[in-house]
Amino acid sequence: MNNVNLVKMKVEGSSKSHSRADIISRDVESVIDEPEVRGGTNLGLTPTETLLASLIGCSNVITHRIAEKEGVKIENLDITADAKFDKSGASIIEEIKVPFPEVVLNINIKCDANEDQFNKIKEQLKMYCPISKVITNSGTKITENWNKV
Repeated sequence: MNNVNLVKMKVEGSSKSHSRADIISRDVESVIDEPEVRGGTNLGLTPTETLLASLIGCSNVITHRIAEKEGVKIENLDITADAKFDKSGASIIEEIKVPFPEVVLNINIKCDANEDQFNKIKEQLKMYCPISKVITNSGTKITENWNKV
């Protein structure tokens, strides 16, 4: 591991209720909350939705970085995450080793990549997206369905 690339990160959370946490990182504030049907105020994504949103956000950033490195211009990129979630752990029923057994990413991309460049983008996303790495290494199967439009 190259220590030059090892950076410290700090994210702070303050509990506002049993369901809501106000999050601060750098100069950005966010809310993680539960929907009203679960006693929350619905002011933000749930913790599990936040995980999937992180995967989408990271996939977006890394796809753009790979494309730029390959000389590809992305005109449009839309990503949807469909997940299977075993809520037994979050419901305090039983410990779960893999809460998300499967996540399917549907990636619709409009770009000027040739076949070789497009294949590199697809292959390298799995290699370089840190959120994908963490989720995959936890035992979750991530399937990427790429659609070049």
